[in-house]
Amino acid sequence: MIAAANKGKKFPAEPLTPDEVKRLINSCSRRSPTGIRNQAFLVVLYRSGLRVSEALGLMPKDCDVQAGTLRVLKAKGQKARTVGLDAGAFSVLQLWLERRKQLGVDGRSPVFCTLRGEALSTAYVRAMVRRLGRKAKIGKRVHPHGLRHTHAFELANEGIPMHAIQSQLGHANLSVTSRYVSHLAPTALVGFIRGREWTL
Repeated sequence: MIAAANKGKKFPAEPLTPDEVKRLINSCSRRSPTGIRNQAFLVVLYRSGLRVSEALGLMPKDCDVQAGTLRVLKAKGQKARTVGLDAGAFSVLQLWLERRKQLGVDGRSPVFCTLRGEALSTAYVRAMVRRLGRKAKIGKRVHPHGLRHTHAFELANEGIPMHAIQSQLGHANLSVTSRYVSHLAPTALVGFIRGREWTL
């Protein structure tokens, strides 16, 4: 097995802008089953902040449209949690769930699976996101975990309390969440600083 070229390297987080996220998501085919699945996968990562492994571990029974929640049973540290998902994101997810049924995939297969109901690999997902990032002509490094950062960044900018972001992301410690978003300059702060007057 060949190790990934960037294995062990840490890159600074680069959250995507709303326009970049839309371009990434819209780069998926809206007709092919795999395109519908991949679009739903990206939307779930972006709008819920799940880790890739958590999203890949979702089962149909874990998705509650009425409550607007996803139940994460295969979470990091083996701690289950429930996260929120907005109606717009759920509508995209439902398109894939309906297509799954048409393909004859039953509820014993993960939500995000192959057209035969087999589990997707994280390697496939990472390659897929990179490919779509190039297709969308996004200059930043585009990767699945970046959508988690983007989710956290947007929540912070919307004024969501840090402890709520911690719960959504599934961090065991609040300090982890604080470190997670502290290096991302909130839009409101940038606007405030830019608006200060000074001359030389």
